[in-house]
Amino acid sequence: MKKSFTQIILHVFLLSGLVIVVLPMLYMLSTSLKPNGALYEYPPKFLPALDEVTIENYVYILGQGKFYINFLNSVFVAVASVLLTAVIATALAYVIARFKFPGKNILFGFIVLTMIVPGMTLIIPQYELAVKLKAINSLPGLIPFYVAWTISYSTFMIKGFIENIPRELDEAIYIDGGSVFDVFRHVIIPLAKPGIASVSIFNFLTAWEEFAWANTVISDNVKRTLPIAISGFFGQHQFTQWGYVFALSVFSLVPILIVFICCQKFFVEGLTSGSVKG
Repeated sequence: MKKSFTQIILHVFLLSGLVIVVLPMLYMLSTSLKPNGALYEYPPKFLPALDEVTIENYVYILGQGKFYINFLNSVFVAVASVLLTAVIATALAYVIARFKFPGKNILFGFIVLTMIVPGMTLIIPQYELAVKLKAINSLPGLIPFYVAWTISYSTFMIKGFIENIPRELDEAIYIDGGSVFDVFRHVIIPLAKPGIASVSIFNFLTAWEEFAWANTVISDNVKRTLPIAISGFFGQHQFTQWGYVFALSVFSLVPILIVFICCQKFFVEGLTSGSVKG
């Protein structure tokens, strides 16, 4: 009886969490299917009536040529940032987890320390650095900064996965005449995939949704990313066109869902990453 009551309480908490997560997304979707004027009706309706459902907001967004440009800009920046971070963080985590060298603990402590400092608190020195690197109003110029923001967390997490990989596998490669690069390629990367995929989801979200830094250094409309394009509808024509905002927000969720679906297998494997794989 006590166990059943505990399960009921647990399910209530889980359902409550599900409602909290799903309701904003459901409201965003329902609003995107309403005419712009319907948002200000009284009494407000959470879901539109069947005769009120329209796709005019989506037609308008798809008819804007700059939408495709902003969308592809975000894809380019996010994918490049994720790949570059994955390569650097995995290599750095491999070195810290497997080798002994002077200053190793200091280096790892510095990595952990940088995780505490939010990237946007350093926006002024970052802007000065971007000016010196000629990265102002440059789409590729966003990538090094996004990598810098995520590499500490990525290294910290991937290091934990690598430490769970048996060293006997490394020694087997060395006995066969392999090098440290062979170990990295044939042992570390395949068995650390769950960790790499998990942090890559986080890194993709960081680069895909980032607004403040991109809005600071990008001024050319052709080079702007999707979050900046969404903000362009706020206050346009003296009022916010929420139908367009939410329709564009729905489109922005598509890549996130694709990334999560593609990485879900590795993400779940990460829960059992401590087991030895044959």
